[in-house]
Amino acid sequence: MIGRKQELALLEKLYQSSSFQFLIMYGRRRVGKTTILQAFAKAHDCIFFPAQEKNDVLNREDFSQTVQEHYTGDYLAPFPNWEKALSFIEKQCRPDKRTVLIIDEFPFLASQNPSIKSIFQHAIDHGWQNKNIFLILCGSSVSFMINEVMGYKSPLYGRITAHLEVKPFDYLESAEFFPHYTQEEQLLAYGILGGIPRYLNAFDPDQGITENIAENILSENAYLHDEPQLLLRMELREPGVYNSILEAIANGTNKVSAIADRIHEDRSKCTKYLQVLQNIRLVKKIIPCGQPKTSKKGIYIIADHYYRFWYRYTFSQKNYYFLLGEEKAAQEIMDGISDYMGPIFEEICTEYLLRQAKAHRLPFIPVQLGKWWGTNPVLRQQDDIDILAIDKTGHEGIFCECKYRSRPMPMEEYDDLVIATAAFPQITKKHLLFFSKGGYTKPVIERAQKEGAKLLGIEDLFY
Repeated sequence: MIGRKQELALLEKLYQSSSFQFLIMYGRRRVGKTTILQAFAKAHDCIFFPAQEKNDVLNREDFSQTVQEHYTGDYLAPFPNWEKALSFIEKQCRPDKRTVLIIDEFPFLASQNPSIKSIFQHAIDHGWQNKNIFLILCGSSVSFMINEVMGYKSPLYGRITAHLEVKPFDYLESAEFFPHYTQEEQLLAYGILGGIPRYLNAFDPDQGITENIAENILSENAYLHDEPQLLLRMELREPGVYNSILEAIANGTNKVSAIADRIHEDRSKCTKYLQVLQNIRLVKKIIPCGQPKTSKKGIYIIADHYYRFWYRYTFSQKNYYFLLGEEKAAQEIMDGISDYMGPIFEEICTEYLLRQAKAHRLPFIPVQLGKWWGTNPVLRQQDDIDILAIDKTGHEGIFCECKYRSRPMPMEEYDDLVIATAAFPQITKKHLLFFSKGGYTKPVIERAQKEGAKLLGIEDLFY
């Protein structure tokens, strides 16, 4: 299994404890939660129950069979209720042997039987908390797991000992899916597919990017072809409105008022729908680095790279690509891919900085890190900085320019970043950092050496 060492380490740590442990695991669909749990279960003696979209009685029958076969190797009859099922597990517990119960897709149980949370709470309070038990409840409905399971109104509130959100891979972990690609191709694959393991597995690592787009995205028989649509229908009502919002954002409309105008919907409705999309981790709101979270300057971007790609190309151009043909359509997409990859390259560079910060390889540990835009007092007009990192004192900063172009970065780009730093007079110690896919002109290299600025290329992102 690629990656997930930290997630498995946490599971192992909780398993090694001799006291009762209760972990809530959650994360968006296709992110690899079940794969992690299966890998853990293979290494230990676990009761692993994957709940399904069935009614309560049928799920209880399946659970009864799983539990009874685990302990006795045979299935006699379903437990008459969930209380009896959990009581049976408690009676089987031994102080010298860890009992591990994993319930995958717990929201399927709770949606059919809302009292299941109270039943587990009662079992924990009246026996389990003093037993050698490790309970794991996992779910893909992020908002449900956060609000209905971990929230303070939940019967389980206060009983949970750990929680884990399984997040998509970053660019470096995703690159492991394509060991034969060049580093530039690995970044391209990540920019198109994002860090969702299921999507990364959908590309053939022995085929080029263009061929993969044609065969594994644009082909009507491909898994990825309608995946975003299918997931929206599984998760949400009124997928038409959500489609419109996502298409608008994918094509550069990123403020609430502009989105509402573009899709001809009420602003308050758009705000509500955007919150839902944030809850399921498909959209995120970003604000200028250094601004308070309540800033009205916030904009929305699609958090998942594949959804960003799909709504920009497959969804918006579906009829055109159908007439053009898969191979020519894929080539047309690749001809203009630098424009698409620009903002994603900034995110990749941000992920690089986060990795460097964790390894203590930056001049300081940033307390704020992200894109900045606003008024530059020197220019007396709007300006932006691709990535800005600010230290705890607010007097030291890293200013970054990111360029995903084939040609070397010219001096004008260097000057632009220097001018942009003037928007932060309170930052007296300034570090300049440039990322460029196409390298740098000789004057830029000489000036950077003289002024102590750092010049990085794609190869540097992998070390």
